[in-house]
Amino acid sequence: MSTELTGALPVYRLRPSRRWVSLGLGELWDYRELLYFLVWREIKVRYKQTALGVAWAVIQPVFTMIVFSLIFGRLAHLPSDGAPYPVFTFAALLPWQLFSYALTESSNSVVTNQRVITKVYFPRLILPLASVCVGLADFLISFAVLMAMMAYFGIRPTEAAWTLPLWVLLTVLTALSVGLWLSALNVRYRDIKYAVPFLTNIWMYATPVAYSLSIIPPAWRRLYALNPMVGVVQAFRWALLGQSRSPGSAVAISAAAVLVLLMSGLVYFRRTEQTFADVV
Repeated sequence: MSTELTGALPVYRLRPSRRWVSLGLGELWDYRELLYFLVWREIKVRYKQTALGVAWAVIQPVFTMIVFSLIFGRLAHLPSDGAPYPVFTFAALLPWQLFSYALTESSNSVVTNQRVITKVYFPRLILPLASVCVGLADFLISFAVLMAMMAYFGIRPTEAAWTLPLWVLLTVLTALSVGLWLSALNVRYRDIKYAVPFLTNIWMYATPVAYSLSIIPPAWRRLYALNPMVGVVQAFRWALLGQSRSPGSAVAISAAAVLVLLMSGLVYFRRTEQTFADVV
């Protein structure tokens, strides 16, 4: 982008970068107020004219926890590593609901804002980033419910509870890394919109949300941890419920997978966003 003076007013000329990789992350700080506005707008729109309002943030994980407790806890008798099964499941549903919502919304963020994209310039990266941040509001509400459940069952958070912000950040980065790929692909291939719900459903059962990592054979656990949400779920349970073993290896493998997805997603998104206004 270059600036020329015409009379008293500057004229901005937008040109694509000549470099193969130009992430332009500095622009995000310049447009931070826009990011705040988009996040606040999405939060208000989400609960506007709803009968239950923010209660939806509690209803979904609570009812899912009840179903899992009945089917996998009572009927299938799956192990819960010594913790009450409802708390064991809800501690995993907390990051999973954040990831699932953020992934779904970020994958549709560019297409949903197509009218804005074709009229005004701003860093397109703000759109999936704002969609991911919106899910944090529901997360905080659900977290209060989990604290109430732990108090009811007489469970205190462990000394590792201070690491929770790190695992929340890892959850957000996981959703953003996949969301960058899907949001860019969704501009050209609208099948992505229909594939995302199917993907998240399959992904949930490939993540130890309703079951313990202990049922996975040790020989397969490193490969299994390439699923980034494996490390996230194990870290949440370890920090809150005091799992017997630290999830260090699982978190390290999952974090490495997220880093690869995030960097490749950023590059792909920035390389394809130049055509968004023409294709969307």
